[in-house]
Amino acid sequence: MVKKTFLVLLILASPLITRAASLSLGPSTGTFTVGSTFDVSVFIDSNNQSVNAVGAFLQFPPDKLQLVSPSVGKSIVDVWVTAPQFNNTLGQVSLEGVVPGGLKTNNGLLTTLTFRVKSVGQAVVKFLNQSKVLLNDGVGSDALDRVQGGIYQLVLPPPAGPLVVSETHPDQTRWYPNNNLVLTWATEGSEVKGYSYVLNDEPIDIPDDVSEGLRSGVGYKSLSEGRQYFHIKALRGGVWGETTHFAVLIDKTAPANFQIEILPAARTTGLRPVIQFSTTDNSSGLDHYELKLVSLRPGPEGEDGVGQPLFIETGSPYVPQTLALGDYDVIVRAYDVAGNYQEVTKRLSIVTPLFRLFSDEGLMIRDFGLVPWPLVLGFIVLLILVLAYLATHLRSLHFSLHRRRWPLPDHIQEQLSELQKYRDRYGKALVIIFLLGSLLASSSQVQAAETDTLSPPVVTTSSRHISNKDIFYLGGRVDNTDSEVIIYLKNPATSELFSFRVQPDHEGNWFYRHNTFLAAGNYFLWTQARYDKEFSPPGPELGLVVAAQAFQFGASRLSYDVVFLIIIVVLGGALIALLIDVGIHWRRIKRKQTLLREEIKQAEEAVQRGFAILRRDIQSELQAVREQSTRDKLLDDLQKVEKFIGKEIVDVEKVEYTN
Repeated sequence: MVKKTFLVLLILASPLITRAASLSLGPSTGTFTVGSTFDVSVFIDSNNQSVNAVGAFLQFPPDKLQLVSPSVGKSIVDVWVTAPQFNNTLGQVSLEGVVPGGLKTNNGLLTTLTFRVKSVGQAVVKFLNQSKVLLNDGVGSDALDRVQGGIYQLVLPPPAGPLVVSETHPDQTRWYPNNNLVLTWATEGSEVKGYSYVLNDEPIDIPDDVSEGLRSGVGYKSLSEGRQYFHIKALRGGVWGETTHFAVLIDKTAPANFQIEILPAARTTGLRPVIQFSTTDNSSGLDHYELKLVSLRPGPEGEDGVGQPLFIETGSPYVPQTLALGDYDVIVRAYDVAGNYQEVTKRLSIVTPLFRLFSDEGLMIRDFGLVPWPLVLGFIVLLILVLAYLATHLRSLHFSLHRRRWPLPDHIQEQLSELQKYRDRYGKALVIIFLLGSLLASSSQVQAAETDTLSPPVVTTSSRHISNKDIFYLGGRVDNTDSEVIIYLKNPATSELFSFRVQPDHEGNWFYRHNTFLAAGNYFLWTQARYDKEFSPPGPELGLVVAAQAFQFGASRLSYDVVFLIIIVVLGGALIALLIDVGIHWRRIKRKQTLLREEIKQAEEAVQRGFAILRRDIQSELQAVREQSTRDKLLDDLQKVEKFIGKEIVDVEKVEYTN
């Protein structure tokens, strides 16, 4: 009993247990003729919740429908914040209103939209994401959880005149890539005296009253793309009858060209890159995308992550299964409703982290782009030459310091000469200790690091930017799905002729992928279909250039990126060796200069001590000498000695020694 009471209280107290509101169109489907009008009502269902505001925003195809006017005569909305507005150019409808005090409704009418049918096709009317239904809860919570749009089939009026058919464009609601039109109509006996017809872009039109004769068909060549309408009426008993309208939809142009984007990059270490693509089509509109991954390394197609044997229908973004290391061609086809397609190919390279920055074209630098190999190698060689010159200069300076005893500065030499003169004059032994050491040198050697009859098959897909490190592939279509496709490949330089056979699928698509690499050179290829013992004429001859992108060593082969990596490693080792050599000699030169400065300073101090001893000796002799001339001489010498003693020591830190 306690548990039941707790559950009841929990349900009553919880504000989250609610049922969502919805917006819908009625009717949601229907078939309507060109030129007619039809009404679409906008309904709201509050699901027993009190709502006080609603905003409905709808989108419709402006090339197929035209909104005559939205009706607000009958609606559950009391106050329109924004009166219902529409734009037939953009195909948009917007309406926003409030219900003071709130309202609970089931299938309440918001407004009624009246559309006029402009052309044939399928029209989709849908609610946009900004549509809202706000609760009367004091905070305006959005309760809209479900919307239901409408899909309407738009057709021409039923034939009122001659019955018209077309062998080239039989379905009036389908787009065709053929811009040559053939129309025929049923004759209605001898009482018909003529037919008047016209082909234009007006869905509903009446031909003039001038007879075009009694023929039962007409053909048009090189028609413009888009929607064309054929109108015909018959002259019977001197009276023109009703008009039959026949729609012709032509789209001969493929979707717009587009780019394939591979994330994180087209050269990546990730085994499951993200492939993105998008394009548009002006006439019939996009229908779907197809994608194929072709591995450019040897091995059976479709095994061990090598690639996909056939095109698969997909959308963007596309994430493949785990791929093996190697190069792939990502082929994407964008199809429009008429069956035209635009094919785009992009190279994908799955590499190890070591090769992520290296490609056949150059060095990949983030936020900078691709630096070509000649520029990279030129820069490295220039840097090596500069470092080699600097290393040679420093080595020469180091060895010169090692072999040569540097002379003392001039002022030290002058003081030593004066000291020796006085020593000879007075016969006093002056003990002067000079701590002048010899400079030692050693060289270091751094080793550098080492571094109708049968129609011929149509070729629609072929490998691009082919090289002798890429696998060759070819694909296309053939009319007879039971026939066999033969591919011929000839090398004029060696007169070798190769032939390969492949079986098309049930739709006539065929694809061939070579299992080994082709040698570098120029080739010619063509295709031929074979059914039983019958052969089709040879297809157009195509040229194929296989560039040299790899070095062959017997059965082994090295791609350019591997060769460039080896060169970079060797040159990098040379750079490191030169930097070490420069650093060692620079350090030893600085150390020897420091020792020389210390020795000069010690020599100056020794000279100062020598003159001090000499001064003391002269003063002692002055006390013993009585002769005036000798005394004057000693006094003069004493003044000179005191001059040398008082002289400041030169700042040897500023003295620079060169060769």
